[in-house]
Formats: sequence, structure tokens, C-alpha cells
Amino acid sequence: MRIPGDFVLGAATAAYQIEGAARDDGRGPSIWDTFSHTPGRTWNGDTGDVAADHYHRLESDLDLMAELGLEAYRFSISWPRVQPGGSGGLNAPGVAFYSRLVDGLLARGIRPIATLYHWDLPQELEDAGGWPLRDTAERFAEYAARIVEPLGDRVAMWTTLNEPWCSAFLGYGSGSHAPGRTRGASALAAMHHLNLAHGLAVPEIRRAARNAPEVSATLNFHVARPFDEESGEAVRRIDALANRSFTDPLLRGDYPDDLILDTAGVTDWAFNRPGDAAKIAAPIDLLGVNYYSTVTVSEWDGRSPRTGNDGHKGAAGSPWPGSEHVEFHPQPGPATDMGWNIAPDALETLLLRLHAEHPETPLLVTENGAAFPDRVVDGRVPDRDRERYILDHVAATLRAREAGADVRGYMVWSLLDNFEWGYGYAKRFGVVRVDYETQERIVKDSGKRFADLIRTRDLPAEEGD
Repeated sequence: MRIPGDFVLGAATAAYQIEGAARDDGRGPSIWDTFSHTPGRTWNGDTGDVAADHYHRLESDLDLMAELGLEAYRFSISWPRVQPGGSGGLNAPGVAFYSRLVDGLLARGIRPIATLYHWDLPQELEDAGGWPLRDTAERFAEYAARIVEPLGDRVAMWTTLNEPWCSAFLGYGSGSHAPGRTRGASALAAMHHLNLAHGLAVPEIRRAARNAPEVSATLNFHVARPFDEESGEAVRRIDALANRSFTDPLLRGDYPDDLILDTAGVTDWAFNRPGDAAKIAAPIDLLGVNYYSTVTVSEWDGRSPRTGNDGHKGAAGSPWPGSEHVEFHPQPGPATDMGWNIAPDALETLLLRLHAEHPETPLLVTENGAAFPDRVVDGRVPDRDRERYILDHVAATLRAREAGADVRGYMVWSLLDNFEWGYGYAKRFGVVRVDYETQERIVKDSGKRFADLIRTRDLPAEEGD
């Protein structure tokens, strides 16, 4: 399988997961600083205070990206690093860091893809009400306008939000993510205001940028499969809440009717004001697709013991307001260290579905990768499982493209081992190993194979079988 020359291969990271320097150079606290420092919230009490220390190791990490031959690098800007309280002027040292990052990427021939929000809301805005509050969406648009001004002559693509489903439903519904709130109505209000934040930010990005960049949003998709022939209703409910709650307003101009009916007992939707739909549907150039695994669902009778989970870290609340009676079943087949099943065929199906439903919107796989319990052996990390995972999912992406889906590239998650949110440092996703005590980097065998893929543009057919 030959990889087309215009198919971009790169890697992705997120600010709080790799940067560290949590209190350096005027950075303010985020909800993840507060959450991770709260006892019992993260594995082993881990925090992102140091993480992979990328903030202090920028140049050597840039050299590492060049060594791998990355064609693009998707990073996120820490909102509290560049605008500590979530409003007002910018913090010059924070902006300078990202300016050096962008310049360093361009000097090495790597395309910069900047994400404005990857879950690190300034704590001041959460204290004022957070994403369930409409004002947060307006503050986000102001932040977008301000930070694009100094970087908007060099960044190739701006992404407004990363995985807003997680921000809304894990942050305000289940409580497994920051800020750890557990109210269904708040989760749905957060969902809407994240959508609104995206829509308000898009024209601000276009106004402030000076190099005609692409503008996008990145969504994480739940590929739901029926447990049996009577499970179609459960699949529909999860699809509405997890997927169409974002694709419909962003790309079609309004929320799906079935979602509103499903959640009528949770909220009256008063947060969705006249005129919001048009703002949310501001045209974008590309849709980012994050994919890791599938879910298998059925209706739950409320009596028998539940047999599985939805793949997200358990917490006090539910991330499925209005659909708590849906049961998630164990997944068949091999799984990653996260317990997520490995199903590259579902990525191909997802891309083809998105193309069929939104043929005018190009796609980019913005995250895909796997955690495995790596070992260092004679200075190497022989992670064959991850290597195979990546190659199989690149092959699935290329098959979707050959079948007609307008897929522009693939970003592996993640460049570096990092702080994996509620799992702390217990899970490793990187194609580069990080020793958290010494901060030594070792390119894993999967990273070397990914570099070969970029260099040769050749994916042997058996890798996709």
C-alpha cells in the first residue's frame, strides 16, 4: 500500500500532559492543576507539575521530531500559560514559548497544527461557573482572538477544541475529569457552550490570522455496535449523545431532535438561545477525528448486574445523561493497556460514515494510538504491539481514503509518554519513551517504524491484513 505524497503523517501532544513548568513564567492554575492535586482524583496522586518537562526541553524535543521526520506536529496551547486568568492581556513569556515552538517547527520543515483548548480551563473561569456558564464561551472567543494575533502569521492549522465530549461529559457529568462535577444538566449546558465557544472562535481566528490557515475542530467518536438485534435503540442513544451532539450543530446547523427528546428529563435546553445555531455552524475547513476503540451496547433492564463499562475511568457520576439505562458490554478481541479493544476496521467505517454524511468536510485523523506496558531491553523499547497497532490503523485510514473519504492525514498519539489524565503516569502512549525520573528520551521501535513509514511512504500489504 503506497502512501500518497499529500497524505500528512505526524504526531500529537497536549500542553498539560507534557509541558510541566506548572508555575513558571507567570502560568496560572488550570482545572487540571486543581483536580490532580486533589487527593483521590488521579492514579497514585500524580500531577502534571513536571510531566515530560517539555517546556524546558523544547529544542531537544524539536530535534527529536526532526529525527523522526514528522511532517506535522499537533500541539495545544495552554490557555492559563498565555492568559493566566482566562481574560485580559496575554502573558508575554507564555506567548514567547509557543512562538519559539512554531519557529522551531518551521525551521525543521514541520507543519504546526495548534489546538486552542485541550481541557486546561483557567481555574478562575471554573470558579466563576466554568463551561456550564455562557460567559466561558465568550471568554474563549476573546482568548482565541488574542493568541492568534502573535502566532497567526505562521501556524498552518488552528483547531478550536479537542474532544469537547470529554470536557463536557467526563468533566461535568461523570466527574472522572477536571473539574470533577457530576450533574447531567451541567454536562449538557457545558456541551452547548463548548459548541458555542467553537462557533464564536472561528471568525475570530480568521480575522486575526494573516496566513489564511485552515480552521478545524477535533471530536472523539464513539463507534457504537449493537450487542444483539434488539440493541438498535441503545446504539442510537449513544450515537446521539456522543457523536451527533457535536457533528450536527457544527456541520448541519442544529442539534438532532432525538438528542433533545432523550435528555428532556434532564434539562429544558434553555441554554440554547435563538441565534446560537448559526454561530455554532460557522464554516470550518476540516474536521479532526480522534479514534481509539469501539463500544458494544444494549438496553439495561435495571436489575441484572452490569457486565462492562464504557472505556472511561469510573467516577461518581454518569457521562450519559438521559441514557444511564444503556449497558456497555465487554469488547471482544485483543485490547490495549487501557482495556480498549483493538478494531482498526471501525476507524475505516467511521471515516466512511463521516464522509457519507458530511461529504463537503475534509477529515484528518488527529489522534490514534495505544498504551502498552513497555519495557526497556538493552537500551531499546521493543513495542511490537504498538507498532502493529499504528500500522494497522494507518492502513485502515488509507483504505477509507481509497474508498472515497477525503482524509488528509494521520497523527499518532502520542509523540511522548505523558501524564495520562486520571491515570497519571501509569499508562504509556508515546512512540518515544520518557523516563520520568531522568527525563531521558528513547525512541521506541514503534517510533522508528513510524519514521520509516514517513521516509519510504510504503506500507506493506500484510500490515493492513
